[in-house]
Amino acid sequence: MIEICIRNVSLILDKAVILDDVCMEMEKGKIYGLIGRNGSGKTMLMKCICGFVKLSSGEILVQGQKVGKEVDFPENMGILIENPGFIPYESGIKNLKMLADLNRKIDRQKIEDTMRFTGLDPKLKRHVQKYSLGMKQRLGIAQAIMEDPEILILDEPMNGLDKEGVKDMRELFLVLKERGKTILVASHSAEDIHQLCDQVWEMEHGKSRICSAY
Repeated sequence: MIEICIRNVSLILDKAVILDDVCMEMEKGKIYGLIGRNGSGKTMLMKCICGFVKLSSGEILVQGQKVGKEVDFPENMGILIENPGFIPYESGIKNLKMLADLNRKIDRQKIEDTMRFTGLDPKLKRHVQKYSLGMKQRLGIAQAIMEDPEILILDEPMNGLDKEGVKDMRELFLVLKERGKTILVASHSAEDIHQLCDQVWEMEHGKSRICSAY
């Protein structure tokens, strides 16, 4: 089953070509990777998939619905793009609880279980502003997965993690894959991509090509 279909997508902002005729298909229950230098179009493509940026041409379908036409923001999607906007003077669980209250899909127990799943202590009263970079990244991953979405869009999810944290997150993503989740990961790390992904695209100057090495 095709979960995400990207057809001839182009994006032009201020006369600059950000995405240039990008085509991709992503099947349910697989992990996909995006690699490329800063400014290659990875993050902007993810924002387009999420409905945050309007396309100049082409179309993106998520679970059969056209983004920006049939649905503004795809449902059933967990997102980690750039720095999550947590309230710095609240605890991790308080931040996640406030986010969960928006949709009212999950209870406190599910939030606590998700925090433990990502290696965080839900009983920790420390404010997020005093979290290490790695802890903030784990909290960002927790908010992306806590409502059990079918699709995950993760931009540099290993940023700020130490060696043990990277190992933990790789294992976590593989568990989610086994549960049938479709995951798109952008990363600078060839090792992360090589160990995790079923298929990889390289982005360069807004264009995409399949990497045959993966």
